[in-house]
Amino acid sequence: MIYVMSDLHGEYDKYIAMLKKIQFSDSDELYILGDVVDRGNKPVEILRDMSMRANVFPIMGNHDKMAIDVLSWLLDEVNEENLYKNISRESMYQLAIWRMNGAQTTIDGFTRLSQNERLILLDYMKEFVPYEVVSVRGKTFILVHAGLGNFDKNKPLDEYSLHDLAFVRFDYDREYFGGNVYIITGHTPTLTITCKPEIYHSCNNICIDCGAVFTSGALACLCLDNMKEYYVY
Repeated sequence: MIYVMSDLHGEYDKYIAMLKKIQFSDSDELYILGDVVDRGNKPVEILRDMSMRANVFPIMGNHDKMAIDVLSWLLDEVNEENLYKNISRESMYQLAIWRMNGAQTTIDGFTRLSQNERLILLDYMKEFVPYEVVSVRGKTFILVHAGLGNFDKNKPLDEYSLHDLAFVRFDYDREYFGGNVYIITGHTPTLTITCKPEIYHSCNNICIDCGAVFTSGALACLCLDNMKEYYVY
C-alpha cells in the first residue's frame, strides 16, 4: 500500500501511533509531505525514525527548509576563524524568522545530539525532494508540501521554484489539471478551511494537513490505493 502524511511537526507519538494503525510494513511506501520539524516536542525522534526506513520518502516543507538554512551554520563549532562567517545580519534574520515559527523544539533536539549525529540528520534533511509524482490504479498524484505557486498548466514541475512548492499557499477551489490528476498538499491546516480536522477534497485537490500539532487537530494519513482515511487524535 502507498500512504501519504504531512505536517508531523514533531508529533512523534502520533506518528508512531499512525504507523501502527495502518500496520505499516516493509512492503508499503509512505510519502511525508514536509514540515517534519518545529512546534511539537520530538522532531528529532521523527527524523531519526524516518531516516532508518528505506520505504519512507520525505518531501521538503517550508519548516524543513528554514531549519536546514539555519542549522547549516548554527551547528558549526564557533571559533575565532568562523565567528563572523557564521554570524551575520542575514543569518540572524533567518534565525529570528525560524524561531517565530516554532523552531525551539528542533533546536533543543539537535542540541542534545553529538556533533556527528547532528550532521548525519542535517544531511538527511538536505535530501528531502521538492515534490513526487506517484501513479496508482489509473490516477496520478502530485505530492507537494504547499502547492503550485505561479502555476502554468504547461510548465514542467521541475521548473517550479522551491518557494512555489513549499511556501506558497494553495487555492483549493481551483482545478489545476483535472481528469485523473490529483494534487495532494499539506501546509494549510484543514481547520482553517472547514474548521474540521478532516482531509479536504475539492476540484481534484486534496489537503491532508489536519493540524496534528494543535489541540483541536489530528494527524491524518491517506492510502492512495483505496483512498481510505486514517486519523490519530
